[in-house]
Amino acid sequence: MIQPRFIEIDSPGTQDPRAELAAGLGERPARVAPKYFYDALGSRLFEAITELPEYYPTRIERAIFDREAPAMAAAAGSVHTLVDLGAGSCRKAARLFPVLQPRRYVAVDISVDYLRDVLADLQREFPAVAMTGVGLDFSRRLVLPDDVAPGPRLLFYPGSSIGNFTPDEALRFLRQCRDAAAGGSLLIGVDLVKPKAVLELAYDDPLQVTAAFNLNVLRRLNVLLGCDARLEDFAHVALFDETASRIEMHLQARRALTLRWPGGERALAAGERIHTENSYKYSVEGFDDLLRRAGFTRTSCWTDAQRWFAVFLAAG
Repeated sequence: MIQPRFIEIDSPGTQDPRAELAAGLGERPARVAPKYFYDALGSRLFEAITELPEYYPTRIERAIFDREAPAMAAAAGSVHTLVDLGAGSCRKAARLFPVLQPRRYVAVDISVDYLRDVLADLQREFPAVAMTGVGLDFSRRLVLPDDVAPGPRLLFYPGSSIGNFTPDEALRFLRQCRDAAAGGSLLIGVDLVKPKAVLELAYDDPLQVTAAFNLNVLRRLNVLLGCDARLEDFAHVALFDETASRIEMHLQARRALTLRWPGGERALAAGERIHTENSYKYSVEGFDDLLRRAGFTRTSCWTDAQRWFAVFLAAG
């Protein structure tokens, strides 16, 4: 049986995050990039979040794909190479294999080691599909070697992670997606604007699973930076900024304190916050315009009945 191929472009083991983390803590307000949520524990906590009744995106996006996958496949046309950005467990893409029928599947994630067992299992399930795992931090740059993913390609970016980018960053990323599609298309999940109470509950659930997910960033600071953060000194804060159209997540200091690490420190006043995530929410029309400014000329969109979530196919 054919075996998956693995290529490591970026390695989490060789990248030193200390400079980035120290620089972020030195900003005002202090910040930590959301990619640092996802160690082994953080990934498991996020999986738990997706099962919460308050967290609607995963559930609604899955229903859209289940209902509209044939129409998406027809709009995408023949799929030679399916490129899964932030593949993780690869299950979202795998659900679409029967309708998209890709000849090649490229799973892109920051950790190629995480992909090894996942792709080995998936290869046994779909032996006719050639599979490649690529270790790449595509939040920095999205460039795929031609021999890894022959074009044209269908890029797959579900889960509304595009919301973690500012609008300017999202525009740059979508332009990279258009280039990386090599004449193909992009299938992307987008969270839409909805009532503030619904949004804030989705990011601050009564079971406090999201709070644990956010607070786990402090453990990451301690491990990666050698920081001395104490989880009990911080509270999880999630709020919707209606002007910016974004959910913000923060860690708020419960008292005046100083975070220290080798070579640096940051004093925080009581109530001062470390900004850990933005999640921008779009209108259908607003995101369609963003896609067109990125250079896509043909777009299709599918939503749920409430228009809480959208999946776009963009080409051209």
